[in-house]
Amino acid sequence: MSAADHEHPDSDRSFEHREDEETPFLSHLVELRARLLRAVAAVVLVFLCLMPVAKHLYALLAAPMLAQLPEGTRMLAIDVTSPFFVQMKLAFVVAIMIAMPFLLYQAWAFVAPGLYRNEQRLAKPLLVSATLLFYTGCAFAYFLVLPTVIGFIGMIMPEGVDQATDISKYLDFVLALFLGFGICFEVPIAVVILAAAGIVTPAQLASARRYVIVGAFVIAAILTPPDVASQLLLAIPMTLLYEAGLIAARLLVRQRLTASDNEADPA
Repeated sequence: MSAADHEHPDSDRSFEHREDEETPFLSHLVELRARLLRAVAAVVLVFLCLMPVAKHLYALLAAPMLAQLPEGTRMLAIDVTSPFFVQMKLAFVVAIMIAMPFLLYQAWAFVAPGLYRNEQRLAKPLLVSATLLFYTGCAFAYFLVLPTVIGFIGMIMPEGVDQATDISKYLDFVLALFLGFGICFEVPIAVVILAAAGIVTPAQLASARRYVIVGAFVIAAILTPPDVASQLLLAIPMTLLYEAGLIAARLLVRQRLTASDNEADPA
């Protein structure tokens, strides 16, 4: 028997081993591709539905600004193509926000099979809570913060200066404000994740409360105009949300301790 005959069975086993390793990887890639295509299709579908009403969406977004402008004053479109691209940008952002639950579901459906059962039980409420908190932060910014900011800017406007805001600049400002408040309202989620991962304990989180309050005011000073009202409208909710996250972290740790005690003493 030749040397090639001796090597042939080993090479077959090696090939089969490589094939077994590549099959799950390829199946994950196929599933990931399918999930991404569904997510993109959902955003595009919502975007196409919103484009015909994008003009009304911008009017709704600009309402706090128009309410503060002097009578007869209107917003400006400096660039020739601004009216079209501003509406398209707004429709795309709103489409992502509307489709966000479906996008998160696609991400969850892809990663859930690789999680343990206790991780799945924790991840589901965290995803739902994170989505609702982000929406709440955006609504808070629109109904409370934005009118306050625009009113403050109007109060400090020098005499002899007409306030005529460019529609593109206004959209960028509002979207940045929404994004900042939406992310800041995720504080409870971050606190719970840190406690669930064992990185910090509820006692350590409670002892860091004074630093969190200082950090909240620093972040508020960066994200909002330099008026006290706007800074308080961000710093106070962040502090309260931190406390809510701390309560949730304590309940989570207490539940884990109770479950471990029950497992240790099944009788």
